[in-house]
Amino acid sequence: MTEFDKADVDGSGCIDQVEWDKLALDDKRRRIEDDDAHRDQTRKMAWFALWGMLLYPSGVVITSFLGLENASTIIGSMASVYFVSVAGVVSVFMGVTKLAKKPTLEKGDPR
Repeated sequence: MTEFDKADVDGSGCIDQVEWDKLALDDKRRRIEDDDAHRDQTRKMAWFALWGMLLYPSGVVITSFLGLENASTIIGSMASVYFVSVAGVVSVFMGVTKLAKKPTLEKGDPR
């Protein structure tokens, strides 16, 4: 069964307005679901990064408490790179997401 056959529900050989409307509604529903999933994923990533940034210092404290001074020194020295990297990844992801949602400017558009 081809995509055309799936869209031509009544089997008339052409896609009627009702069938086009159904296709448009299905497309709109898929877009809404995709946007919702994307927002959920963005939210999860932000929370994951936040928890990582909050728990990172506890790793230093725990290794120091366990007497692993070398490990706490190494983890502590990586902190500056870690925080900048996580903040960069999150900000770039959010920025690209925001840019992708902007309407594109068409030729001759005064905006």
